Amino acid sequence: MAGSEPVTSPDQHKPGHRKSGRIGAVLSALALLAMLCGNHEGRVEDIWLVGLAVLLLVIVIGDAVLRRNGLRS
Repeated sequence: MAGSEPVTSPDQHKPGHRKSGRIGAVLSALALLAMLCGNHEGRVEDIWLVGLAVLLLVIVIGDAVLRRNGLRS
């Protein structure tokens, strides 16, 4: 059927918006860190907010490194 044509999914044909995704992730991380200034008394919320912000930033940095090294398209 396909012959020598590679089999790909429709998602692979659409251009992505990498830069806007990175900007959105960084802005979301900053918003999470801004929520530290609040009226909560426990530290559990602080741990979650900082942890999620760090996770978002690690994902963005990891994606940039992988793309720069050519390991991700």
